[in-house]
Amino acid sequence: MAHLQYLILMALCLMVTLPLELLGARVWRQPRRLAPTIAIVAITFSLFDALSIHQRLWTYASQFTTGIRLAGVLPIEEVAFFIVIPICALLTFETVRHRQQIVARLKQRRG
Repeated sequence: MAHLQYLILMALCLMVTLPLELLGARVWRQPRRLAPTIAIVAITFSLFDALSIHQRLWTYASQFTTGIRLAGVLPIEEVAFFIVIPICALLTFETVRHRQQIVARLKQRRG
């Protein structure tokens, strides 16, 4: 089970932040904006990690990964990280921004 910890953590991150979409984040509802944003992050950091692994600057503990590697180098869990964490961050950011807009409108009406 230890080899699935990383992937389970990524799934939990998505599950915890998914309700933010219902609170006004509107991240998943805009796939044309989300896809390139995530692609830039995922590709950039995947290349950086693959290069660093190839140069033996760092590695990943095999007991915490599935053993599935992209291009024979990069653990699939790391790619999942580069996709999931930015999505969670966007969901959080957009929810806060949306809530701030609501509060600002309410203050305008009162003031």
